[in-house]
Amino acid sequence: MTLRIKVGRKGYIILPKAIRDAVGIKEGDEVIIEVKDGIIIRPVKKVDIQKLREAFRNHVESLKRIKNRREPKPGELANINLEEEFEV
Repeated sequence: MTLRIKVGRKGYIILPKAIRDAVGIKEGDEVIIEVKDGIIIRPVKKVDIQKLREAFRNHVESLKRIKNRREPKPGELANINLEEEFEV
């Protein structure tokens, strides 16, 4: 599974809530960053890969439902979280 995200100011990256929930990462948790041919970020604790796949699949499906519209209908984004981490 591959996810493409942007690097923000000061090098910040934001892990989508669906991914954090699926792997059990909470604020203050530690992650391991491996630098080899690329960068790998993984939680220190074990991950249930099936739970991760299901959460990611659900997140992608929710995004597909609004993808082709210019402006979402009222309430349509209620389950799409705009993270507090975007506030600087």
